[in-house]
Amino acid sequence: MRILVIGSGGREHALAWAIARSPRATKLFVAPGNGGTAKVAENVALDVSDAAAVVAFVRAEQIGLVVVGPEQPAVDGIVDALRAAGIATFGPSQAAAELEGSKAFTKLICDEANVPTARYGHFEDEASALAYIRKQGAPIVIKADGLAAGKGVTVAMSLAEAETAVRDCFSGAFGTSGHRVVIEEFLDGEEASVFALCDGQAVVLLPAVQDHKRVGTGDTGPNTGGMGAYSPAPVITREIAARIENEIILPTVRRMAERGTPFTGVLFAGIMVTRDGPKLIEYNVRFGDPECQVLMLRLQSDAVDMLEAVATGTLLSHAPRFRPEVALTVVMAAEGYPGTPKKGTEITGADALDSETLVVFHAGTKRDGERLLANGGRVLNVTALGSSAAEAQARAYAAIAQITWPEGFCRSDIGWRAIAREMAQKTPD
Repeated sequence: MRILVIGSGGREHALAWAIARSPRATKLFVAPGNGGTAKVAENVALDVSDAAAVVAFVRAEQIGLVVVGPEQPAVDGIVDALRAAGIATFGPSQAAAELEGSKAFTKLICDEANVPTARYGHFEDEASALAYIRKQGAPIVIKADGLAAGKGVTVAMSLAEAETAVRDCFSGAFGTSGHRVVIEEFLDGEEASVFALCDGQAVVLLPAVQDHKRVGTGDTGPNTGGMGAYSPAPVITREIAARIENEIILPTVRRMAERGTPFTGVLFAGIMVTRDGPKLIEYNVRFGDPECQVLMLRLQSDAVDMLEAVATGTLLSHAPRFRPEVALTVVMAAEGYPGTPKKGTEITGADALDSETLVVFHAGTKRDGERLLANGGRVLNVTALGSSAAEAQARAYAAIAQITWPEGFCRSDIGWRAIAREMAQKTPD
């Protein structure tokens, strides 16, 4: 089968890597791709915001399956255009992608489906939003309603911080995405990422993942798109996973089908495990990045079978299997991230590290002949398998020590929660 992956980040390199391992993948394209995808696929300089151009390319290359990686093309309707052309596509329709495209829409679905989530209000003018937060007090969470490249959420620990976040939204800091604001109660607990494959009706939960959002070691500094992740996430026990499936995922999928907008693809639920049980923080309509990297390294089944089953409504016949080991990824970011990253710096040593238990996934890289250059904020995802979180962590950081990139940095404590739990289990009462 000839396959196209849309996207250019670490998530898309992980998807392309997993697809390339399938004997069913006879030819693989990535549009536009990066310096890592070039090793496992043919990168294509295709404008993925131009649906007609994408459809024309797919027809010309006789592609049998398209995998949509990032959220923006889905929100823009690329999946609808491909399906209208009779092309099997992994990803949600434009209407279903509103679960990520509008936080207010997600809250509406939660209300209709009785999904446990934070109490909230949504506002289209600054004065009403400011009045609401002054009434509620801090801590409180301010969210730009639309897509904001992972930067539209502020967990405000003070009233002044909350007021600044509201003013930023309405002053245009996030473009049209901030013209409407969702304000939520602060949920106290431990956060995890839960992914569910959906083919419109059937649902299959994948192993839970835990991300590390803060830029600095010890969970310090500003939020980022994610500085590392690991799977499985011990905070999501079997009991909690069952509650997430039955109280959050299934009611959402049923409600979307009832509305005539069935969800297909992967539904990414950001979950807060509170004293009252799991609650939904928000939905995304694609694999997380860097969560996808650890899931693909653990994937034991054929990736093409899995993705095609979702696209064609046969998910229950191809439910995926995963390796029992722990996978852990450490993000190497460019100097200046999450602000203005320094681009164009050379990286050496990364290309020689890949093995059966360790893969360096590329997120923001490009090739200049034989040279590998940084071309983004989050640049490399050093991803390792181990019999425990501690072993996977040790392997990842040992690999990082072999990469020469003076202008790059990473956190030194990815996986600390899981390792602390492992240590506690070894300590006698």
